[in-house]
Amino acid sequence: MSASVAVYRNIYTEDRFKQAYGSDDSTSGSLRLRDKLAGRCRCSRQTCLHLLRERVPIFNWLPRYRLKKWILGDTIGGLTVGILHIPQGMAFALLTSVAPIFGLYTSFFPVVLYMVFGTGRHVSTGTFAVVSLMTGSVVEQLVPTPLEMNSSSSEAADFEAQRIGVASAVALLSGIIMLCMFGLQLGFLSTYLSEPIVKAFTSAAAFHVTISQLQSMLGLRLPRHTGSFSLFKTLASVMENLPHTNTAELLISLVCLAVLVPVKEINMRYRQRLCTPIPVEILTVIIATGVAYASSLDSTYNIEIVGHIPAGFPGPRMPALHTFPDIAGDTVAITFVGYAVSVSLAMIYADKHGYSIHPNQELLAHGISNTVSSFFTCFPSSATLATTNILESAGGYTQLSGLFTSLVVLVVLLLIGPLFYFLPKAVLACINVTSLRQMFLQFQELPELWRISRIDFMVWVVTWLSVVVLNVDVGLAIGVVFSMMTVICRTQRAGCSVLGRASNTEIYRPLENHSKCYEVPGVKILTYNGPIYYGNRSFFREEMSRLLGLTPERIRSREKARKAMEKREREAIVSTVERAIANTSFSSENEFFKSETSESNVQAVLIDCSSVTFVDVAGARLFTQMCTECQKVGVYVYLANCNESVLKILTSSGLMTYMNPQHIFVTVHDAVMYIQQQKEKPPENTTTVWV
Repeated sequence: MSASVAVYRNIYTEDRFKQAYGSDDSTSGSLRLRDKLAGRCRCSRQTCLHLLRERVPIFNWLPRYRLKKWILGDTIGGLTVGILHIPQGMAFALLTSVAPIFGLYTSFFPVVLYMVFGTGRHVSTGTFAVVSLMTGSVVEQLVPTPLEMNSSSSEAADFEAQRIGVASAVALLSGIIMLCMFGLQLGFLSTYLSEPIVKAFTSAAAFHVTISQLQSMLGLRLPRHTGSFSLFKTLASVMENLPHTNTAELLISLVCLAVLVPVKEINMRYRQRLCTPIPVEILTVIIATGVAYASSLDSTYNIEIVGHIPAGFPGPRMPALHTFPDIAGDTVAITFVGYAVSVSLAMIYADKHGYSIHPNQELLAHGISNTVSSFFTCFPSSATLATTNILESAGGYTQLSGLFTSLVVLVVLLLIGPLFYFLPKAVLACINVTSLRQMFLQFQELPELWRISRIDFMVWVVTWLSVVVLNVDVGLAIGVVFSMMTVICRTQRAGCSVLGRASNTEIYRPLENHSKCYEVPGVKILTYNGPIYYGNRSFFREEMSRLLGLTPERIRSREKARKAMEKREREAIVSTVERAIANTSFSSENEFFKSETSESNVQAVLIDCSSVTFVDVAGARLFTQMCTECQKVGVYVYLANCNESVLKILTSSGLMTYMNPQHIFVTVHDAVMYIQQQKEKPPENTTTVWV
C-alpha cells in the first residue's frame, strides 16, 4: 500500500524563513569566537592532560590496553614484522645507495617514535621501496659512484659517510617540512594525491625499483642513472653489458627468486590458515650467508657481498646541512609521497577495524620520526605496504607491536649484525624485487576502474606513463596536475538542465531524464550542477542564454518595445503614478504578468541553486548581468535552494539592487507556488502539496 503525505504551510522566502527559524548570526558568531578564544587560552590541569593525550597518543591508549586480549597478537605480529624488517631494511638501503647497516637503523628508530606519536594501530613504519628509490636518486646526483674505488680504503669510508650524510639531510628536511605542515594544520593536503594517483605512482615506481636491481642480480658494476628517462637508460646499460654478467651471481639470483616467489605466494593465498607468515626472507638471508661463507664465493667467483656491519648502537651525527638548497625540491616530493602512502594505509586499516586516525597527528608522528632519526644516520622512512599487511594478518592490535618489532632489530644491531658480512648483495636485490608483488598486482584493478570512472582510469594511465617514462618525482607532479585539470574541466563543463514537475508532487527533476515530468507553464526552471566561478562563467552564460533564448537581437528589440510602452504610459498617467513606477525593477508582478506580450511564453526564470556549491566575484557579477538582461526582455529572475555562502556572496556583490529580495525562496516549489499565485492573484499564500 502506497502512503501519501499532505503538507500545508506558508510559502517561505529566504528572509521569511530566516525570521521564523534562523538565529542571530552576529551575536552567536561573536559568542562562538569569544568561546573559542577563551577555550584555547584556558590553562588547567585537565586541558594539559587532554593536550598531552592528543599529541602523545601512547598516554591515551596504553592505560586502556587490554593485556590478556591483545598482548599475544601484538607480540606475534611485532616479532614477525621485526624478522621481515632485517632483510628488507638492508635491501632498501641498497636502493637508497647507502650501506646496509643504515637500513637497519632506519628500521629501528622510526618504529619506536611512531609507536609513541602515531595514531594508526596497524601501521608498520620503516624503510619503503618507493621512498628509498627517490632518496637514492638524490644521493646519486650529489655523491655519484666512482668507477674505481678500493672498498677497504679510507676513501670508501669517506664516500659512505658523504652518502649517508645526504640521505640523513633528506630525512631531516622531510621531517621539518612535516612539522611545519602540522603547525599549519595542512593534513588535508594528502587528499590531493588521490587513490588512482597513489596506486599508479607506486606501481610505476615498482618498475624503476626492479630495473635498478637488475645490475645487482646479474653482478654488473654499472653507474646509476638519474633524471628523466633513467629507467630506459638503465635498461639499455644493462642490455649492453649482458656479456659481462657474473654467472655465480646470476645463479644466486635465480635460486633466490625460485624460493622467494612461491613461498610468498603461499603466504598470500593461505594467510588465513597460517598462524604467522613463513619468514622466507630471513631464512634466505641466513642460508645464503652461510653458503657464501662456506664456499668463499666473494673471493672465488668475485661476487659482491654486504661487507662489514658494525655492531652496537649508532652515535648521534649531524646530517649534511649544507646540501639543503640542492635537495629541497626532491625532498618536497619525497615528503608528500611518504605522507600520502602512510595516511592512506592508516585510513584503510582504520576503516576496516572501526577506529579513526588523525591526519594532522600523523604529520606530527612522521615529522618527529624523520627529524629525530636523521641524527642517527637514518634515511627517510614511512609506512610500508608489505609489513603493514603482514602485521594486520599476524594478529596485531595496537601500536605496542612496534615495541616487539624494534626489539628484534635491536638484537640484530647489538649482536647479530656482523654475522651478515658474507651476505651476497644479489640476495638483497631479489628481496627488493619480490617485495613489490602488491604494487605490480594493482594492474588487476584497471578493468574495474575503467568500468566505474573513465576519468580516474585516465588519471591512472597518465600518472603511470609519466613516472615510467620520465622519473618518479616529475611523473608524480604530472599526475597531480592532470588530476586537478580533470576536476577543473568537470566543473567548467557542469551540466545545465531544465527541470520539470512530477504531477501532484513538489518533486522537480531534469526533463531529459524524466519524460513524464512536465514543465510549469510560463516558468523556466533551470539547475546548474556545479560551482559558478571565473573558470566556467562563460559556459554558464552560454547555457543559460541558449535555454532562455537570450540573443542580443531579442534583448535589443524587447528593450526598445518596453521603452515605447513606458513612454505611452507616462503620457497617459498623472505625475503621482509616475513616482510610483519610477523603479521599474520592483514594479508589481501582477502588472507584469498581465502586460506580458513577448513572443515567448516564458514569463519567469527560476534558478535552482541546490547544486551550486560556491560562487566567486565573477560568478556573482554574472548573476547581476543576467538578471538585468532578463528584465530587459520582460522576464523576472527567481532563486531557490541557495546555501548560506552562495547567498552571502550574491548579496554582498549588490545583486539585490537589481533583484527583489523577496524573489529568493527556500525551495523550488515555494517559488513556483509564489509565481503561480501572482498570476492568479489568490486571497492567501498557502501551499498545499500532495505526495
